Amino acid sequence: MPAPEDGPTPVPAPEQPRKQAPLLSVAEARAFLLDAADAHAGVRNAHETLPTIEANGRVLALAQSSRLDVPPMDNTQMDGYAVRAADCAGGAARLPVSQRIPAGHVGSMLLPGTAARIFTGAMIPPGADAVVMQEACEAHRADDGEQVTVRHAPAAGDWIRRAGEDIRAGAEILAAGTRLRAQELGLAASVGLADLPVVRRLRVAVFFTGDELAMPGEVLKPGAIYNSNRFMLRGLLENLGCQITDFGIVPDTLEATRDTLRRAACEHDLIITSGGVSVGEEDHVRPAVEAEGRLTMWQIAVKPGKPLAFGEVRRGTGDASHTGHAFFLGLPGNPVSSFVTFLLFVRPFMLRLQGVREVLPAAYAMRADFAWPKADRRNEFLRAKINANGGLDLFENQGSGVLTSTVWGDGLIDNPPGQQIVPGDMVQFLPISGLLG
Repeated sequence: MPAPEDGPTPVPAPEQPRKQAPLLSVAEARAFLLDAADAHAGVRNAHETLPTIEANGRVLALAQSSRLDVPPMDNTQMDGYAVRAADCAGGAARLPVSQRIPAGHVGSMLLPGTAARIFTGAMIPPGADAVVMQEACEAHRADDGEQVTVRHAPAAGDWIRRAGEDIRAGAEILAAGTRLRAQELGLAASVGLADLPVVRRLRVAVFFTGDELAMPGEVLKPGAIYNSNRFMLRGLLENLGCQITDFGIVPDTLEATRDTLRRAACEHDLIITSGGVSVGEEDHVRPAVEAEGRLTMWQIAVKPGKPLAFGEVRRGTGDASHTGHAFFLGLPGNPVSSFVTFLLFVRPFMLRLQGVREVLPAAYAMRADFAWPKADRRNEFLRAKINANGGLDLFENQGSGVLTSTVWGDGLIDNPPGQQIVPGDMVQFLPISGLLG
């Protein structure tokens, strides 16, 4: 375009650098992941029925109610004697023993002025309204049979478990989305549930990028390291009861990474990778995912673990049950970063995909017995150990490649951005046991 005759030639404005999106906070990133899981009902709506004894660690698909009272009848809490409280009101009452009732047997009507020898769990006989523990009684042999001296004046109801005092018939005992532990299995069995509907297992594909990676047992070449992340992530996934397909170590090329993503997406709910999600020239995972699907979240204000990526990989056409997409989570390559981001983000996301509601671990306020003068702009998760004085000690090297810190530590300190710590400060502590459970 020619310049106006009465003015200078316009100079083009310099191209403005592209602004990088601000990092998501830990809370924002976790909320984003959980919302994505909530919107995807495919996994939690698919369930199978398992024998209750085989359902440990699985997620309950449908709420369960009891068809009976628990306990189903009045029974005794301990070994002793079933009596009528009125017969022992004066103390030191001597009563003939009219019957013996072991657990699993039904006694007859208890006549006034008599006692029944009874054992823990046995049904209270009609007519009895209290149990006296055997330590407060003295048994005698007489010519006309066994007798007992009751040296305690019981109140009606003593040491009796009432029918339905634990569970009433018709009451819901387990909610849908409950991750079944030993105690939930015991509760289901206590009401006679022989089988339980459970959410099908998550199908997870994993692979690892990096030409420097070698497997234990191989001779390390110059510049190579052993692939610790493969073993660590496999263990974390096995703890969650997944069906795992391990595609191993993928060459550091865009073509190989794209090919593996396509194959992994076919029959899996989730693809997890380790390494290659940063912005280096040899980090091919991010562009491969963008070519085969899309990234919807990348980079979090967390230390260790900033380059955590989340998105979707398209599935190819074919089997109608495998159309749509597989979720993608790209973990950092540094082992501590990979470990921490799995616990903070991947585990809650996977549990929520299966319908589990309570997915965030409990944090406890504990005393710091150390100084942390550094104030990072990111939310830091420091590896710490509970000491003999009930406070927390800090591992001396908090580097993202120092895997020994995860073995030494009892948990993570959730340290907010910009927060310095001095000895005596109360900090938020996340036990590893809660993060792994």
